[in-house]
Order: sequence, then structure tokens, then C-alpha cells
Amino acid sequence: MADVVFAAAAAQYKDTIESTETARTAQTFGHSLTFDHAQAFDHAQTSENAENAESAATAETAETIETADGVENAERAEAEASADGAETEARHRRAADAGDTASMSVLGALLLRRGDLAGAEPYLRGATADGDRAAANNLGVLLHQRGYPDEAAGWWRTAAVAGSAAAAHALGRHFRERGDEPAAEYWLRQSAEQGHALGAYALADLLEHRSDVGAERWLRAAAEQGHREAAYRLARLLERNAADAAHEVFGRPGLGPRTGAEPAAPRRTAEPDGPVAGPDHARGGEAEQWYRQAAARGHRRAALHLGAILEQRGELKEAGRWYLISAKAGEARAACALGFLLRDAGDRESAAVWWLRAAQDGDGNAANALGALHAARGEQQTAERWYRAAMDAGDVNGAYNLGLLCAAQDRTAQAEQWYRRAAYAGHREAANALAVLLLQAGDPAGAEPWFSKAAEAGSVDAAFNLGILYAGRDEDRTALLWYERAAAAGHTEAALQVGMALLHHGEEQEAERHLRCAAGGGSAEAAFRLAGLLDARQPPPGPPALGEPLPEKTECEEWYERAAEQGHRRAQVRVGMLAASRGDVESAGHWYREAAESGSRNGAFNLGLLLAREGSEREAALWWTRAAADGHGRAALRLALLAARRGELAEGQRWCARAVELGPAEVAERAARLREALHQELTA
Repeated sequence: MADVVFAAAAAQYKDTIESTETARTAQTFGHSLTFDHAQAFDHAQTSENAENAESAATAETAETIETADGVENAERAEAEASADGAETEARHRRAADAGDTASMSVLGALLLRRGDLAGAEPYLRGATADGDRAAANNLGVLLHQRGYPDEAAGWWRTAAVAGSAAAAHALGRHFRERGDEPAAEYWLRQSAEQGHALGAYALADLLEHRSDVGAERWLRAAAEQGHREAAYRLARLLERNAADAAHEVFGRPGLGPRTGAEPAAPRRTAEPDGPVAGPDHARGGEAEQWYRQAAARGHRRAALHLGAILEQRGELKEAGRWYLISAKAGEARAACALGFLLRDAGDRESAAVWWLRAAQDGDGNAANALGALHAARGEQQTAERWYRAAMDAGDVNGAYNLGLLCAAQDRTAQAEQWYRRAAYAGHREAANALAVLLLQAGDPAGAEPWFSKAAEAGSVDAAFNLGILYAGRDEDRTALLWYERAAAAGHTEAALQVGMALLHHGEEQEAERHLRCAAGGGSAEAAFRLAGLLDARQPPPGPPALGEPLPEKTECEEWYERAAEQGHRRAQVRVGMLAASRGDVESAGHWYREAAESGSRNGAFNLGLLLAREGSEREAALWWTRAAADGHGRAALRLALLAARRGELAEGQRWCARAVELGPAEVAERAARLREALHQELTA
């Protein structure tokens, strides 16, 4: 008789009868795929072992029933019963009562599947006594359901020795539950090698528990037979291997990316539960295929991971579809991720709906997102409520965000309390924020250990702040070490500080490298200093010859312009000077005016010179007056000369006195001579 395999071990020997019908029940889910705020919302991630424990505490989750496992002969009995109903069952009953072994086995399986244990047992025992293997397996199922596991194991052994893969699987599960792993492995391997999907999965789970590399082979075998949990677990395994390969090539991450001081956009990957990008792209692609297979069969965690991979690749529409499928199946993390996807698309209202759904299901990250949403609207009390909900859900970011909220409202004592709570829980940015708060309160000694703790945990801002702290103590060498560490992690201002320190020590090549990094990161001051460094290396340009085209801009001028466009006043003046030296009066005037209107006295003075050459002495005088008022000696001397030419001798003397006062020495000397001449003119 055909051996229709049985899933007694699935879902810890629940009242499930094996058949080709699939009993799709709720999946068990472990890892938390988090989408944190860019604020370094570093969730305490669920460990990989926890995930495995969830899906494999029984060697199979309930979803494993979907394979062709059932009470042996139940499939045949059901097919016949569905065709002829009670008449067919009556026919089997008559044949069984007449001693027909096959009918006894089929009828026993049918009754067992219905839950009629008392009615099934005599038929199964009768068929077993006649040597029917399927009946022996199913008798084991019946006895296990009645609470006689040892007697059940005896019948499973009988069936397994006779070649039943389902019985071997059930027997292996029985031994594993009793801690006899060698016996469990033996029987599970017997089942797996006969092509039994549940046996292969259970064997893989056992091997993976022992970190045996053979687990991948059996996960793959089960997955190839359509076992969705095996497909999911295989994808997770391939992804972990890809991550390890990436770390071997690129090194383990040190300091993380720089973060801000307020909740913002989410990170779009998960640690350690998210998609992996690395050199082992083929294995990563294979992981995606298995996620897709499991997701297509209704595995909600697989749908979540597949959505994350697609989102990382920029395929947002399909990512959203899988997130939606997973979220509708009850996966809170998918609902949270879908909320972030909708928010990024500009649909904040729909995002809030999904975040609310996820938060109500206990997702702390979604609660944080709702808190940030309400905080941005100025609804502080509602934001605080959601941050507290996040904290109650075990998300340390809730405490950190409460600290940020209190700090924004000048509730310093409460902010310190929440920062401290998050910092003690290992939140590095909370430790940095707490240190800043202590430093502002005049407690540098209390701040330093928190800066150190945050920096060692990977906070780039904390490393930079330690540099500032040590620089303030004139411990320049130690400060430079921390600046260098922050700069290596991409901190723009730290790179600027390192570049300036190296310039001070005459190490121009290394200084240039750091200044380029800082300037490329958007630092106007770094762009200006880099331009100055490059400018000093080239000879001053001569005046353009008549009819000669304007020379092309040099690299240093391009850096000056970048700094000028960012509002750097000294750079604006320098760009104006370079333009003037090329004869580009219009551009020079533009940049001088930009600098002057931003408060640059040099810009005001140079703009005055340009206007005076063009005959606009009245406007020139206005800018020179502004420059002189800001302490520009040459502007005061120009005003004195202008007054003298107009015959305003007393006014000229006043500006001469101001020029002498402001200097520099050359200007003071000329102003003194002019003042004496004006005095003689007045007394003549």
C-alpha cells in the first residue's frame, strides 16, 4: 500500500492528521526587522537564536503541515469518502470487519483524522497486527495523542524499520524531545534521506542548533520540496553567510555614521535581521529567491525580508506590496516598514494608520515614529505618550526621544533623567546627549566618562565632542586622536579640525587630504582653507593682456567659490578679488556686495573701491563708512581723503584720527601726515 507520509511531529504532535490538504496556520516569528529613526535608534535586536527557537522549538512550526504529511492512508480514505460519502465508509467498515487489512488501515486513518480515537484504535491495531506499516505509524500517532509517548515510539520504530519516512521523522522528534540527540539524528537522517520534507527540516534544525555546516544541505532539501519554513530559514542562513563574507572583505564596522540630535528618517536596513549587501552577491541573490518562495506560500516574515531587500534596491512599489501582504498577515514590523515607505512617499496620514496598527501590536519602533510625527506637529503630550509606549515595548529609543522632547522644552532635569536611563541601557547617542547636558551644566568631569562610553560604542559625535573637551584643556595631542577617529568615520567638522592641526604642524599633504574630505562633506570653512592652501602654491596671476581671453578658473578659485556660495564671507571677498584681477568687474562687485551685506568689513571696503573707480563715490562712501565703523583703518583713510577733496577739512581730520587709531602702521602713518596737512590748512 502506498506510504502516505505523516506529520505527527509537526506543531509538537498536535491533533493534525497528515494529508495532501494543507493546514495553513499562524507562523511563528522571531527576529525584529527594525526601521529606526536616523537618530541612531539602535534597537536591542532579537538574537538569531531566538528566531530559531521560535520556529524550531518543535522542529516544525504549524506551517509545516502544508506538505504531503498526514495519517497514512487518510488521503486515500478521504478521496473515497468524498466520492461516495457514507456508502464508501460503510463499504470499508464491512471489509474491515471481515478482516481486510487495507480497509482496516484506511478506516482507522479516516476515524483518527476525525478525532474518533476510540473508534480508530481497534482497526489500526488489527491492521498493524497484519503487518501494515501505515497502520503502525498511525497507531503511534493515536497513542501519542492519548498521552502514551513511549508506546507510540515503539510503534513508530516498527513502522520506521519497515521503511516509513514519516514514522522515522516522528521517532526522531520523540528522541529529540527527550534529549537523546544521537538517536534523534539517526532517525531524522533516515527520514530525510528518504526524501521526507519534514524529516529534512527537523534534521536541519538539529544540525543548525549544533552549528553544523550540514544544516544548509537539509534546509535546501526541505525547501526544494516546498517547505516554506525551510525556505525562510535557508534564506536567513544564506544571508548570514553573505554578511560574514562582507565583513571578512571590508572589515567589521567601527564607528557608525554621524547622527543628528532629533528623530528623523528611518534606517532602511535591519540589524542583524536585514538584507545584506556585500561581495557574495550570488548567495545574497539566492537568499532573495528563497524569501520569495516562502513569501509566496504565505510566510509573513519572509514577505517582510523580501520587502526590505526590494526597498534597499529601490523597487519601492513591489517592496510596498510585500510589506502590505506581511502586515495584513499580522506582522507588526511590516506594518511599521510600510508606514515609513508611505511617509517617504509623502502620505503621512496613511503612514500614521500603519504605525498605529504596528504600535498597538507592540512594535516600539512604530510607537517612536508616531511620537516623532506628533512632536513635529507640536503635539508634545501625544508625542510623549507614544515615546512612553515605545519604552514600555522595550525600545530604549523611547527613553532617548523622551529626553530630546524634554530638552526641547527646557525641562533639563527630566531630560537628564531620560538620557541617563537610555544611556544605562546602552544607547550611545543618549550617552552623548547626557554628556553634552552635563558639560553645559558645568560638569566636565561628569561628562567625560559618558562621552568616552558613547565614543567607544561607536558614536561619531561623542568622539568629536571628546576632541573639543580635550582641546579646551589644552591637551592637543589627545584631542587630535579623537578628532582623527571621528574624521575617519566621516565627521566633517572633525576632518576640518584635523586638517587645521596638520597645517599648523606643516604637514601640508595630510592636511590637504583631510581638508578635501571636510570640504566635500559640506564644510565652508574647510573649502576656504583648502582653497587658501592651493592658492599659496601657485604664483600670483598677472593682469590680462589687451585682447587676451579671460583665463580659466583654477581649482583654488573653485573651492573659494564653493565656500562663498555657502555664505563664507572671507571666501566671498577672495572670489571678488580673483574676479577683479581677471578684469571681471561685474562678478567682483557681486561677491564684494554679498560679503559686505553679510557684515564683512573687507567686502564693504573693496566694494567701495570698485564703486569709486566707476564714479559712484557717494555709494562708495556709504560702504567705507560701514567698514570704518567695523574697524577698517583703510576705509577711514579713504573717507578722510574724500572729505579733504570736498573741502570738508574738519570731517577729514576726524576720519584721519580714526584711521590712526585703527591702523595698521602704514595706514596710521599716512593718516597722521594727512591730518597734519589738514590742520595746517585749517590754521592758515
